[in-house]
Amino acid sequence: MSRVVLVTGASGGIGRALCKRFLEAGDTVLALDRDEAGVQQLASEFGAARLEPLAADVSDEAAVAGAVARGVAARGPVDVAVANAGGALGTTLAHTDAASWRRDIDLNLNGAYYTVEAVRASMIERRRGALVLIGSVNGLTSLGHPAYSAAKAGLVSYTKALAMELGPHGIRANIVCPGTVKTPAWRARVEQHPKIFEELSKWYPLGDVATPEDIADAVQFLASPQARVITGVALPVDAGLMAGNRQMANELTLDPY
Repeated sequence: MSRVVLVTGASGGIGRALCKRFLEAGDTVLALDRDEAGVQQLASEFGAARLEPLAADVSDEAAVAGAVARGVAARGPVDVAVANAGGALGTTLAHTDAASWRRDIDLNLNGAYYTVEAVRASMIERRRGALVLIGSVNGLTSLGHPAYSAAKAGLVSYTKALAMELGPHGIRANIVCPGTVKTPAWRARVEQHPKIFEELSKWYPLGDVATPEDIADAVQFLASPQARVITGVALPVDAGLMAGNRQMANELTLDPY
């Protein structure tokens, strides 16, 4: 299997794992990130033969369109697009202002839209394609970061619209919703609280949290021919977090699981 795969947020923890997985599968990767040095490092690390580094901020529609056009000119039309770029600012409503709200919506929701728009016409023309958006369990329930969560909830609805409207053109769209993921973004918190993952694990039925590779595995499956009739799905990859609240259940039943 040899396809052209666009990955946004490519130089982050999940993005790097995504690039590695698709390259290992024999695909060519358009690695897009606002961190130009980061994507150049990916090209150096993984080899420029099948990885095209692209620099753009996904919240800038024109920049995304231009970067994807450069990638397509160099490597060919996109077969799979993974809208992975994202991030969170305000932790609570009290710590959210209009500027941080706009930034979270622009980065997490509008950025995914701009990414899809950059490849949608070509996929429709060729009557094939796979779109995988990276959401969050925050988009399925309230877990803090309200603007980020609202954006991720919007992505779930957007994914369903994509699946419904683009399905007749042979295009599938799904969204992966990670729980806590052990990415470099957690480094500062781990330094302050070395046992933070151990403390968080009590909320997860499997007693663990995901790695970037776990997310990449789920994305790679949804983008593969093995998922050819799977579309419009919001898939939690969360060690069971969305299955239920074990701690609360223990207190309600007085009968520990």
